[in-house]
Amino acid sequence: MGLLEGKVAIVTGGSGGLGSETVRVFLREGATVHYTGLNQGELDQVQPTFTDKAIGHILNVAKEEDCRNFIKDVVAKSGKIDILVNNAGITKDALFTRMTTADWDAVININLNSIFYLSHEAFPHMKDNATGGSIINISSIVGRQGNLGQANYAAAKSGLIGFSRALAREGARRKIRVNAVCPGFIDTPMTAVIPDKVKDGLVAQIPMQEMGQPADIANACLYLASDMGRYVTGIALDVNGGMFMG
Repeated sequence: MGLLEGKVAIVTGGSGGLGSETVRVFLREGATVHYTGLNQGELDQVQPTFTDKAIGHILNVAKEEDCRNFIKDVVAKSGKIDILVNNAGITKDALFTRMTTADWDAVININLNSIFYLSHEAFPHMKDNATGGSIINISSIVGRQGNLGQANYAAAKSGLIGFSRALAREGARRKIRVNAVCPGFIDTPMTAVIPDKVKDGLVAQIPMQEMGQPADIANACLYLASDMGRYVTGIALDVNGGMFMG
C-alpha cells in the first residue's frame, strides 16, 4: 500500500517541472491527484505521463472566484481534500528602480494571493476530515535570503513562509498541518535556459556541488503530505544542497 493510498491531493502548477514530478510521486503512492495548468495545451503535454488517477483542471490561480469554483469541483468529483500543494508561480524580474507596478502585482497575485484563495477554500474541507489535512506551500531560497532583481518574488515567497506558520497554529488542533518547502537551484525547464557559464557559477555556490532534481522537491512534499510527517507543522524545509543554511 502506498503512503498516500486513499488520499485526494491538489497540485497547482502541475504541468510544470516541479509540479508534474510531484503529481507523479503522489500518484505512485496511491493518491488521486487534481492538478492545474493555465490552458488545455499545458494539461495535454503532461497527462500522458500520469495515470488515470490524475485529473487535470484549467485554472488561473490569481482569480479568486476561479479558485473557489475549482475547489468546489474537486470536492464534487472526489468527495474530499486531504492535501493541497500550492506550487503555481511566476517570476517578473527587474532591478527595483525598473520594476513596474504591473511586475509587482503579477508576482504577488500569483505567488502569494493565490495561496490565500486556495487555502481559504480548502481549509474548511480539511476540518471535516477525521485525519485533518496537509497544506504544502512551495516557497524558494529567494524567500529565505533575497536575490538581486527579485524584490517582488522575494516578498511573495517570504510572505508565504509567514503565512504557513500562522496558519499552522490555527490548523494544529484540527490536525491540519501547514508547511513550506524552499527549493534551491533545481534542474527544470525554467533553469535549462540559463547560460552554462552562469549556471556553473551558481553550482559553485552550492556545497553539494550539483543542482537539485525535481524529485528532490517532490519527495520533500511526499514526506510532509504523508504520515511520515504527521508531527511536522509550521516549518520551512530548505531543499538546496546547502546553498542556504538557516
